[in-house]
Amino acid sequence: MNAVERWGTFELAVNGASEGNPYTERTLTATFTGAHECVRVDGFYDGDGVYRVRFMPGYEGEYTYALDGSYGGGRQQGSFTVLPPSGDNHGPVRVAGQYHFAYADGTPYYSIGTTCYVWDLQTDARIAETLRSLKDSAFNKIRFCVFPKHYDYNLGEPRSYPYQGTPMDSSVLTKENFMQYTFRAEGNHFDYTRFNPAHFRHVEWCIEQLRALGIEADIILMHPYDRWGFCTMTREQDDLYWRYAVARFAAYRNVWWSLANEYDLFPTKTVADWERCAGILLEKDPYGHLRSIHNCHPFYDYTRPWVTHCSIQRQDLYKTAELVNEWRERFRKPVVLDEIAYEGDIQHGWGNISGQEMNRRFWEAACRGGYPGHGETCMNPENILWWSHGGRLRGESWKRFGLLHEVMTQTPGLGLMPWEGCGWDEVCGVPESEFMLPVKSYYLFYYSFMRPSFREYRFDDDTPFRVRVIDTWEMTVEDRGVFRGRFRVDLPGKPYMAVQIRREPE
Repeated sequence: MNAVERWGTFELAVNGASEGNPYTERTLTATFTGAHECVRVDGFYDGDGVYRVRFMPGYEGEYTYALDGSYGGGRQQGSFTVLPPSGDNHGPVRVAGQYHFAYADGTPYYSIGTTCYVWDLQTDARIAETLRSLKDSAFNKIRFCVFPKHYDYNLGEPRSYPYQGTPMDSSVLTKENFMQYTFRAEGNHFDYTRFNPAHFRHVEWCIEQLRALGIEADIILMHPYDRWGFCTMTREQDDLYWRYAVARFAAYRNVWWSLANEYDLFPTKTVADWERCAGILLEKDPYGHLRSIHNCHPFYDYTRPWVTHCSIQRQDLYKTAELVNEWRERFRKPVVLDEIAYEGDIQHGWGNISGQEMNRRFWEAACRGGYPGHGETCMNPENILWWSHGGRLRGESWKRFGLLHEVMTQTPGLGLMPWEGCGWDEVCGVPESEFMLPVKSYYLFYYSFMRPSFREYRFDDDTPFRVRVIDTWEMTVEDRGVFRGRFRVDLPGKPYMAVQIRREPE
């Protein structure tokens, strides 16, 4: 491959030594040099005597590369050309304007995320179904794991394992005894110093499919729902895994790093361990992909300098979106609500809110300057739940997020912030970029479960504003015309209504 587009993935495959343990005994490094950057990255062993190295160029033009290390192939050099980005390639997503996101080319990014923990470890048919569902949705971010998951509705074996070896006999698992195997590695025979390249190649294929759909891959590197011993590996085994994962995944522009799902449930990990893992990301990822860590009960300290954004699970039975104002002030970073409970009807309280309530939480979070995340746990005869397996979306809320995303993209600047100038009995978002302006160019009022039959608004007497009334559940948008000064907007006296007020060009 002698050419690649900007923010694409340039890959080199070279032959090398296969004797001994190449994962621990051999190294491959590469230095990529262009007119505007010089980047050094680690390569990795991909099995069968093949070593690979990947690079994501940040500029157009001519590049050279030089390979080195003990991999057995000696020093190698070459060159390639970086072409302009094509199609919808806007580069990796970065934090922009402190509380928001934008692609590397400056295009604003408004996150509409979902969670499918192990969709990537299902059958080919189910993975294809998941990708079709994602294509038909408004989701532009998905959280998922590298390791398989052991939990309710997840007692089967995955399609592959990240390490060489064999798992315990899963026939001993039942709904009644599955908890006794959590955190335990008895019966498993994995070598935590030898990876299974086929497993990682498949995860990469899934990342590439998401990239083609314009979807960010929020990769959960570790989680505690485990019966294979992956969550209780030693410090040395953890570090080997982290370096290998970064070497394989970092050159994909749509990657986000989630250090852990529910970090506080790990039986043997401390905050010092997570800080060490974060240090590996900072050292080994030259592209500065977004980084966070997800809680179950207590928040991680999101003020830590390595954390780029908050990845929040609700801490209150009812409130999550309502607390975005507080969390923005507390952490001074983008607030991503990666779990605000799931639409569904399972036995767990985190997985049985209605579609209306999920949609309400999305709109309220967005108007407060946050970025909400979806999950779905709808019971069905096959026990295939989107939240873990992917497949087919069965709920109602996901159908309505496209309208929210469309409205979010109409925000001047990078995103919304909560407006303190509105009444105490309503929620309103205004452009973050207009924080100091007495009159904003844009207002998005949301009335949640309240049911006003009308609202009165008062701005300056001269500025014309166009008013649109949005039924966020029925997905209707009604243009009410242009107004100045004080005016009244009649509403249908039903919940889930929004009023969008935009300055009209004169």
